[in-house]
Amino acid sequence: MLSKKTKYAIKALVVLGKNLSQPPMQIARIAEEEHIPKKFLEQILLDLRNAGYLYSKKGAGGGYSLNKNPEDIYLVDILRITDGPIAMVPCASLKFYHKCEECHDELTCGIRKAFIDVRDASLKVLSETSIADIIEREKLPA
Repeated sequence: MLSKKTKYAIKALVVLGKNLSQPPMQIARIAEEEHIPKKFLEQILLDLRNAGYLYSKKGAGGGYSLNKNPEDIYLVDILRITDGPIAMVPCASLKFYHKCEECHDELTCGIRKAFIDVRDASLKVLSETSIADIIEREKLPA
């Protein structure tokens, strides 16, 4: 399940992507528009800024803006920043791998093999979907 942290990060990036030509957005405005708790959003935006996805400006007229084009911000990267591994089991993770304690033989483990397939399918979609794609999808009827 997608965590609130990840969902809020994506929502904030979408709002910032929709307002590319505008001055930096204040946290309070993003929080209000997207119904995100302000304190929680502050930490999320700080993480995204530290990862290089956002630019922040202090003082009057300050706030946050995208540091990359929405086309260049992929969900896979945001998910890893906010939640860590994509894989549902640690032995199937590419970037956060570690052996499962209860596993006797990874090479023959059917659970691991199934969840590698799940991971690969998830990675394909997440690696091909950008913030720009999310913005475009919002324009289409359900």
